[in-house]
Amino acid sequence: MYIGQMAKDILKWPRPFSPPVVKLEKRVIAEYGMPSTHAMAATTISFTLLISTMDRYQYPFVLGLLTAVVFSTLVCLSRVYTGMHTVLDVLGGILVTAVLIVLTYPAWTLIDRLDSASPLFPVCVIVVPFFLCYNYPVSDCYSPTRADTTTILAAGAGVTLGFWINHFFQLVSAPGESLPVIQNIPPLTTDMVVLGLTKFVVGIVLILLVRQLVQNLSLQVLYSWFKVVTRNKEARRRLEIEVPYKFVTYTSVGICATTFVPMLHRFLGLL
Repeated sequence: MYIGQMAKDILKWPRPFSPPVVKLEKRVIAEYGMPSTHAMAATTISFTLLISTMDRYQYPFVLGLLTAVVFSTLVCLSRVYTGMHTVLDVLGGILVTAVLIVLTYPAWTLIDRLDSASPLFPVCVIVVPFFLCYNYPVSDCYSPTRADTTTILAAGAGVTLGFWINHFFQLVSAPGESLPVIQNIPPLTTDMVVLGLTKFVVGIVLILLVRQLVQNLSLQVLYSWFKVVTRNKEARRRLEIEVPYKFVTYTSVGICATTFVPMLHRFLGLL
């Protein structure tokens, strides 16, 4: 996502011209178009999920491949339909994603193991993404691209840090016996659906509370530090305020989702 978002502000290819295109989505209209990061996200999520599970769970590969193709295609078509991207933007996003998957696939297992390898790992997880966000390419005019990029990288850093906390402090109980390489996907029952929805509601409420609390607190500290009038929306767009408050807020969200939500589930007997 960082590569895709950064490429937009480097290439500066405009979105489809309106008219003749009718633009149905207004929030990101100020961003540039190439590549489509929605196409990148949809392709990445669907195909990495397929690659990660095809040797782990027992299901028809053709069905999994068809699901990945349909999901990513629908997202890509939606970006053209809403007038946010050209076909070339979408194809560019898919191509970048395909290259990244091919280049990183050999290191997936190594990356997975890094989260518990060293006490210094959390420093890298926080410092590197924050540095990348703070040194994001400068655009000619303000757009939400930098803020969205910071949100994405911060959430990823928080999730990674949360997994490290779970391993390092042994908050996750080790499995009693080794799991088989290939497992059957359990059938979907009413009890599973109810339990899943309950866990989701409990988790999302806690995450929203943490998000609001950390956001308000970080903004107050930054406003005070830089002597900015409180509730000044324009001040939020300043580099020295926008990046730190977004990064702190969504890093906290990632940690909460992977560490504190499971602890709450365990406390309530939902695991």
